[in-house]
Amino acid sequence: MQIELSATKRAAQGTGASRRLRHAGKVPGILYGGAEPPLTIELDHNALFLQARREAFHASIIMLDLDGQKQQVLLRAINMHPWKAQVQHVDFQRVHADQKIHMRVPLHFVHAEVSPAVKEAGAVINHVLNNLDITCLPADLPGFIEVDLSKITVAHSLHVKELAFPQGVTPVLHRGENPVVASASLPKAVPTEEEEAAAAAEAIPASQVPETAEAAAPAKGEKGEKAEKPAKAEKGDKK
Repeated sequence: MQIELSATKRAAQGTGASRRLRHAGKVPGILYGGAEPPLTIELDHNALFLQARREAFHASIIMLDLDGQKQQVLLRAINMHPWKAQVQHVDFQRVHADQKIHMRVPLHFVHAEVSPAVKEAGAVINHVLNNLDITCLPADLPGFIEVDLSKITVAHSLHVKELAFPQGVTPVLHRGENPVVASASLPKAVPTEEEEAAAAAEAIPASQVPETAEAAAPAKGEKGEKAEKPAKAEKGDKK
């Protein structure tokens, strides 16, 4: 399903003009690329905002209807208000059918639940990458790259070069680069009550632990011991 948007050319430029557009429910933007000069444009805010919430809008060829003339474009930048649900500005790039494009597309992870790592070892799957840079012709641009996790194990991580790319799609990698896409790790064991008690006992300094019951009893002369009674005077000893 192709995504379509309508736009019109705008003549007024500058901060004040852009502010007035936003107050009128419009979004200022720019269209550039190809042999044609850059054009300043404006779009309906609500229509653009609804499209921007879709994942495919950020990684698809968009059909832009500019004053009745349709052309294929790519979304290159979209600036949002810091705290409002409002689009501030948008950039589009023209594309040509015979020229390759460079795009970042999302990764969709599937079949993790049947992998040996999860099914046999009870491991947790870690998504190291969530999107990937690719290059292809506009007609070959995928909305996403599927990552099949059905064979991942605890001992083996999944790398970019192991992914199955659609025909005509190539990952953008530097020389010798092959980053990890996903890995599996065993969850940390939850300690039992006995293990927690043993750990707490080890944390007590040895100097504070009495060796015997006798050592724990209060010594003579300490507080709490009864004073000795005075000796009775011998019979006949009178003053």
